[in-house]
Amino acid sequence: MSDQRSLIDERIADHIALVTLLRASEDYLAAVSSAADAIIAALRNGNKILFFGNGGSAADAQHLAAELTGRFLRERASLPGLALSTNSSSVTAIGNDYGYDEVFSRPLSGLGSAGDVAFGLSTSGNSPNVLRAMQVAKEKKMVTVGLSGRAGKLAGVVDHAICIPCEATPRIQEAHILTGHILCELIESAMF
Repeated sequence: MSDQRSLIDERIADHIALVTLLRASEDYLAAVSSAADAIIAALRNGNKILFFGNGGSAADAQHLAAELTGRFLRERASLPGLALSTNSSSVTAIGNDYGYDEVFSRPLSGLGSAGDVAFGLSTSGNSPNVLRAMQVAKEKKMVTVGLSGRAGKLAGVVDHAICIPCEATPRIQEAHILTGHILCELIESAMF
């Protein structure tokens, strides 16, 4: 039992240390604020947010899209958010017919419009299908937001990069959903 308690305590301490670091990071705070401003501007112009990522990042993408289309903290009109990983038939057909690197770029090319926001999540920042989708988003003149860990190519190819200064995937994912919730609250506060 003491080994379990020790592990629990260590993971909570790791989480607190990362959140404390984020709170003190001017780069992180500025990046979140900048991304929020871009998303709010897009929504005010009648555009939509298209979220995508793999695995846990796909779950976070779906979660954030749901916060926009449903509600986050207040009763309000639905906002246009869509997770590209939720259509399993599309994902598997595109993966089979075109390759897994195209599972987000192909639907993004059909659903995205100039001024929409392409919001990619990748803990490594190096997911080939997320990077490929960002290429398509740029071609379509979409606003691009990337949420990643410390290292990775994603930060170099998006308009708004939010990087979590950590190497541990579970801690990065915890910070990603915290960041997503902060963005949702900023969006709701500005829009309603």
